[in-house]
Amino acid sequence: MKRSPWRFLWKSTDIRKKLMLTLGILVLYRLIANIPVPGFNAEVIKALKSNTTAAGDLISILNVLSGGTLSSFSIMAMGVYPYITASIILQLLGPIIPAIERKMKDDPREGQKWMEKWTMILTIPMAILSAIGQISLFNQIVPGTTVLQDYGWSGSSFLPTLANLSTMVAGTMVAIWLGQIISEYGIQQQGLSLIIFSGIVSQIPNNLVRILADKTTGWIVLVISLVVLLISVFAIVYIQQGTRYVKLMIPGQRIGYRGIKSGGSTTLPLRVNSVGMIPLIFAQSIITFPALIASFFVNSGTAWVKDSSIWIQSHLSGSSSLYVVLYFVLVVAFTYFYTSVTFMNNDYGSSLKKQGAVVPGRAAGTETQKYLAKIQNRITLPGAVMLGVIAILPNILAVMLHTSAQATMLMSSSGMLIVVGVVRDIIDYLQSELSQHGYEEKLIR
Repeated sequence: MKRSPWRFLWKSTDIRKKLMLTLGILVLYRLIANIPVPGFNAEVIKALKSNTTAAGDLISILNVLSGGTLSSFSIMAMGVYPYITASIILQLLGPIIPAIERKMKDDPREGQKWMEKWTMILTIPMAILSAIGQISLFNQIVPGTTVLQDYGWSGSSFLPTLANLSTMVAGTMVAIWLGQIISEYGIQQQGLSLIIFSGIVSQIPNNLVRILADKTTGWIVLVISLVVLLISVFAIVYIQQGTRYVKLMIPGQRIGYRGIKSGGSTTLPLRVNSVGMIPLIFAQSIITFPALIASFFVNSGTAWVKDSSIWIQSHLSGSSSLYVVLYFVLVVAFTYFYTSVTFMNNDYGSSLKKQGAVVPGRAAGTETQKYLAKIQNRITLPGAVMLGVIAILPNILAVMLHTSAQATMLMSSSGMLIVVGVVRDIIDYLQSELSQHGYEEKLIR
């Protein structure tokens, strides 16, 4: 009987150390994620479980994004999403602001350092805004009761409020730091992804208990959820692996005075989905942002401000048909937009021209770039639509099963994309590490 190549992961000392470090950091993160914000009101947390208001629906969405830490009002209630949102904003500003675009192209290494520095700086105000918004949402769960003791911006409440906000922001920064340790000393370039991954996976037992809590239809919903989960994972892998190969010709080169190196041909791979789950994260951040801001004004003394805030919160909180339609449209739109941004940053036309490679029948440079962009836009359509469908899949099941979107799935749509993407990237990384250490057997055949 042939032995499994997975044993080499433990046999190699270097790989074993990286895996153990990564596992240790993830365990530490989950322990810290269970520490609540000082002075929180446990009654509000209990009331959240039976709450069906727009604020409760919005908290449920944000709780999925935070990996379950928001429902317990943990010091890491915001997870690493303020950092991700800040990173996406700066990446989108690159093609819009010429100075940023020049900085990234002239010296990519220095440009990356500049991007990392400003991402961390922008993360702080994003985290502060998210913390205030989350506290405002929790304060709506039980009228007249606040989720934090001594919460306010004047008198004796000011310092405790400032301390709690600082604690929540610090929790986000610690989570980012732990992710960066994993990226540097553990599984490279997967730190933040694994932090999010651990939060999503940790919610599966709670979701299972919630589904089975319904003695009448619990098992039926569970079976349907598992079937849909398997189909969705297959569709995600199929779409993410989808690639269009564009043929490239490499002309012959003269070597010295006599020899001529013959040319050849190769291919340029263009993926159907080259941006992963980023459009879902960004679309969900954008669509929940107005509801988060509206939560500040639901108790306004001005009638039209109060009514507008309540309308925005009720229609953009996850349970309305308007939310579902907007979410689908935004996912498709951001898939195209982010693909376009990353494609322009890659600048295949100039890169291929420098390498001497050409697309048959196309002039090198700008014409090649336009031709490749046209192909990329065409093949992005099925990937964008599939992402949109997967994004609203819990809502579709909720309508079919006459329940809430959060009660139909073991894992959220964005969670499925993240988990599948992270598992695939980790296997690719481990395979690469094994190859470097002289182990040529494939982990997955």
